[in-house]
Amino acid sequence: MLLLAVGAGLSVASLYYSQPMLGVMAPDLHASDSATGAIPTLTQLGYALGILLLAPLGDRYDRRRIIVAKAVALVGALLLAGLAPGIGALLVSSLVVGLAATMAQDIVPAAAALAPAAQRGKVVGTVMTGLLLGILLSRVVSGFVAAHFGWRAMFMIAAASIAAVALVARRQLPRFTPTTVLPYGALLASLAALWREHGALRRAALAQGLLSVGFSAFWSTLAVMLHGAPFHLGSEAAGAFGLAGAAGALGAPLAGRLADRSGPERVTRLGAALAALSFAAMLLTPLVSPHAQLWLIGASAIGFDLGVQIALVAHQTIVYGIDPGARSRLNAVLFVCMFTGMAVGAALGSLALARFGWTGVAALASAAALAALAVRLAPRRGAR
Repeated sequence: MLLLAVGAGLSVASLYYSQPMLGVMAPDLHASDSATGAIPTLTQLGYALGILLLAPLGDRYDRRRIIVAKAVALVGALLLAGLAPGIGALLVSSLVVGLAATMAQDIVPAAAALAPAAQRGKVVGTVMTGLLLGILLSRVVSGFVAAHFGWRAMFMIAAASIAAVALVARRQLPRFTPTTVLPYGALLASLAALWREHGALRRAALAQGLLSVGFSAFWSTLAVMLHGAPFHLGSEAAGAFGLAGAAGALGAPLAGRLADRSGPERVTRLGAALAALSFAAMLLTPLVSPHAQLWLIGASAIGFDLGVQIALVAHQTIVYGIDPGARSRLNAVLFVCMFTGMAVGAALGSLALARFGWTGVAALASAAALAALAVRLAPRRGAR
């Protein structure tokens, strides 16, 4: 479980190292803010495509071999990003990083397959803690490294960490028996069949996707907002906000235990409501001083990160219980929607910040979280 948690965290962290560094990458590459703003969008789109096209293979082949192969590809993509001579090469490498980082989505179903049914929520929550801490602490680490050693050094360090994961995974992970013999085309076609058949899957995917819009809108614009007036803060300060988010991520194991005890439905509603309240609190930032604004944003980050993460663990508990033989494909559907929401949030967040300032970002995130809560509160149609 420790290996799976660390591997998930380090792999998915690769998606977020760039976000606190955007303010320093643009002048170094002689690129516009809009061009560098496309880096997180392409990374999230690559991740969504990788989940759609690659993650279902976990039901067809040995997950250990898939994890190691993706780790090798991710090392290459990170090295390319660190050596990129211009914005064009960095944008291409960002897309490939997203595709290869989907090894995290092979690790989480592997944990669910190894766990006893009565403890699946707890085990998934534990591995998700590693994954979520990777997402949030990646910003802290990259902000610090970029400030002291340059942004290229961060990608090199990331490549070394993934190489270490590949070596350990190859030696320590057990082999996983495939659960289907479907050819690749039929495997992908079965995603649509699972979507049509299971209403629980549709609700989980839609609600988590909406929560991800607000989550990504916040994190993809925070560094740019802090870089400007009245704060004029650098990448290290932007990355430090990841500590606030990490505090929220520690609620993931608790969410898993609650889902095991009282059912995951209540936990999804609790998470969506907490995220909506926390995003809405940031609408108050124009009414307070700049110093107070930083504290308010930090407190809100703790709240919405906790809400988004506990909702995700509960949604995974729901999805993994639908069909044990299709866990990789069910997971793929859930995370395609989630990271499509991430990509949409990054794009809409940049537009909202440019046109309406930080209040626009907060309003966008609040509306998306409220929509997710509405999905979870809506009455079910049929048993499935």
